[in-house]
Amino acid sequence: MPFHNQKILPAARTLKQFEQMLDSPFEYVVLLEVHISNLKTVKHEADKRCKKLIIHADLIQGLKTDNFAADFLCNDIRPAGIISTRSNMIMKAKAKNILAIQRMFLLDTIALEKSYSLIEQTQPDFIEMLPGVIPELIEEVYERTGIPIINGGLIRTEKHIKDALDAGAVAVTTSDRELWKLFEEKRTF
Repeated sequence: MPFHNQKILPAARTLKQFEQMLDSPFEYVVLLEVHISNLKTVKHEADKRCKKLIIHADLIQGLKTDNFAADFLCNDIRPAGIISTRSNMIMKAKAKNILAIQRMFLLDTIALEKSYSLIEQTQPDFIEMLPGVIPELIEEVYERTGIPIINGGLIRTEKHIKDALDAGAVAVTTSDRELWKLFEEKRTF
């Protein structure tokens, strides 16, 4: 069962948001932006609070997305998951038994086809589809790839989340603290 059936994956853009996530009931949490010098501390704090940390590798300040960076993240940091647009990151995460989440941008048909080609090569564990306000494509992407979909990007309302989940997404990422609270209060995370 993906993410132990957690439907909301709260995503932190700042260390302050990350600290708020540590006090939340969410088991899986996403770290979008952080400086490389803070990675080990962030991972340590997540572990202390029994949080499964998913790191967006492409957004780590001071870290390239080359093979050395992939080795560093997978061997030294060992998060529960890595999100990336880069095939080397996805393939290294898979090789190290770390959840590999390929980020896919729905810009136009050409970008969609290129993403399909990349996904065919990398075979990630999940696809994070952005922007998340196009739920009509969730079923198409899943049928074409057979890989579970996480929806994210521009998720601003409870309806956006509901539409994505109803369309077949296994989870939704959002950095909107009010949406985290809403799902915490309803205990439907």
